[in-house]
Formats: sequence, structure tokens, C-alpha cells
Amino acid sequence: MELELRAARIPIIGHIVHHYWLVVVDGGDPARWEVWQHADAGGESWGHLHRNLMEFDRGVGNGPSWVVRTWHDEPASVLAARLGLAPVSYPWRHRYLLWPGPNSNTFARWVIDDAAVMGWQALGKRYPVWRPKRLRGISVSPPAR
Repeated sequence: MELELRAARIPIIGHIVHHYWLVVVDGGDPARWEVWQHADAGGESWGHLHRNLMEFDRGVGNGPSWVVRTWHDEPASVLAARLGLAPVSYPWRHRYLLWPGPNSNTFARWVIDDAAVMGWQALGKRYPVWRPKRLRGISVSPPAR
């Protein structure tokens, strides 16, 4: 199991704003998860939340994407579990605002729970995030022994 945080420059203002998304690699085809500015734009969708809207590594119109960080094994499985619940638990799946959010970067931050991993160009990563009580105990840190 592997989970990637990917990013790409957005058209026109890509030198100051990047689009972030998550990719789950678990034996089969990679699954790309992201929030898009248009609801129900393709792939599987729940409002603005999409799975496989585009190829997992495709940029968003201003050059190629790149891997920001990769999680493996148990931490990747924990994050993938959050993604699996996102269609019913992500609170802003039916709302999108470029600024101040919620947007694609808010969603990525909501899943990984670490804004510091994302660059300063991740507009919307500081939008206030909260997680339903049943997800708060899902941690990316291994349990204490």
C-alpha cells in the first residue's frame, strides 16, 4: 500500500498557486482523489469530491505533476481509510471556493492532517478543518507500544 500527495501548477497563476491531490496505489490501478472546482465533472463524484477525474499523474493545465510526499504501509492504509470515508464524511464536498477555501488543498489537508507538508502555494490549506468524531481517532502515527 502506498499513498502519494501530488501537486501541479494551475493555469495562469501557477507560479503562486498549486493544486494538490492524493493517489492510492494498492496493487491495481492508482486511484486519484481530489476536489475540483466543478461539481460532478467526471469519474466518480460526490459533489466537488472526485475519484479518478483524470489520470493519477496528469497535471491540471500548466505542466506536469510531481510527488510531494509518499506514505507506505500502515500510515498509507490509515490515510486510504480516511479517503474511503470521504464521500460521506468530508464536510465540504458540495462547496468550493478558490479563496479562502474550501478547495482542493483544503481536502488534501483534511486527509493528511498536516498543512506543513504542503507548500506555501497551497491556497486553502489553512481553511479550518474538522473531522467527524468517528474519524478523529484515525491517526497516521503508529500506535504506542
